[in-house]
Formats: sequence, C-alpha cells, structure tokens
Amino acid sequence: MIRTFIGVHIDPKTAQRISEFLVQVKPLLPGIRWVPSRNFHFTLKFLGDIEEAKIDPIAQALEHRLGPFPRFTISAKSLGVFPTAKRPRVLWVGLEGKGLRELVSAIETALEPLDFTPEQRGFLPHLTVGRWRQFAVPGKTLARELGNWQSLEFGESQVEEVIFFRSELKPEGAFYHPLKVVALA
Repeated sequence: MIRTFIGVHIDPKTAQRISEFLVQVKPLLPGIRWVPSRNFHFTLKFLGDIEEAKIDPIAQALEHRLGPFPRFTISAKSLGVFPTAKRPRVLWVGLEGKGLRELVSAIETALEPLDFTPEQRGFLPHLTVGRWRQFAVPGKTLARELGNWQSLEFGESQVEEVIFFRSELKPEGAFYHPLKVVALA
C-alpha cells in the first residue's frame, strides 16, 4: 500500500513570499510544526493508502479527464485556521482562482468509477503551512492576528499540470514523489 494524493505545485516565488512572511509570524504562533516550503502544494484530492495496482488506472483516468482541461491561475491570499481560532489545528494560506472548483469536480468525476468517494465536506481551497502540535494559542490573540492577515497577498501560480503524488512519511518529514504528471490544455 502507498499513501497518495492529487495536487498542484505553488509557484516558487509565491512559496518564497509565504515563507518570508511565516518567518515574521513564527514568534506569534508557538507550538506549530511548520511545513517546509519545498512541500508547499495544493491538495486537490487526498486518496489515502492505495494498492500499487491502482496507480495505472488512476493515472489513466486523470489523463483522460484532465488532458482537455484548460490552464488557469490561482492567487495565494490571507491566512486562516481549521477548525476555529479558539481550537486551531491547521494554519493555511487561502487560494482563489476561476477554475479551481471545476478542476476538483473533474477529478472527482474521473475517480468515482474507481471507487473513490467524492468529498462531502465544503470546498475551501488552501495551502497548509503549519499544524499545531497542541492548542497553544489563545483564541482572542489568534483571532485578532487572523483579522490583520486577511488582506495579505502572496502572489499567483499558474496551474498548468496536475500531479498524482506518492507521499512518504519519514521522521524528518514528508516527501512527495510524482507518480504521474498530467499537463492541462
């Protein structure tokens, strides 16, 4: 079994701007395990553990469905948390772009015949930049800071390809290996 997901890379300049900003806010946000900028990506669909025999059928389904899908631009803006500022677990950068919802829908449609259940949660495009090890930030302080960070803009990324990744978890962190890259039209 291998752990997998489908995602897109973030533009290196945008990732650098996010990293530079996070250096400034780290003292305000104790108890976070930060995601290294080399791992910044937008997850379109988490598949979890799959059998290696499913790699080729998944890759073929993605290529068939996404090959004609048009390229588009996403913008990285603001910071937010899941689930709430009073009990944060994940710190994220918001993502916006015309075409995001349609791309996710196309992926869901491509994978449903392969027994992957469509996501039931609401769609909130984001880039995870940190995870709290424990609830260490007082809700009011975090809520105030999040309000200050709503107008941030980190840059744009061109979505020109979708990547089917293998995720390898190691003591020194996660490593992502492309299994299949699907170029968009």
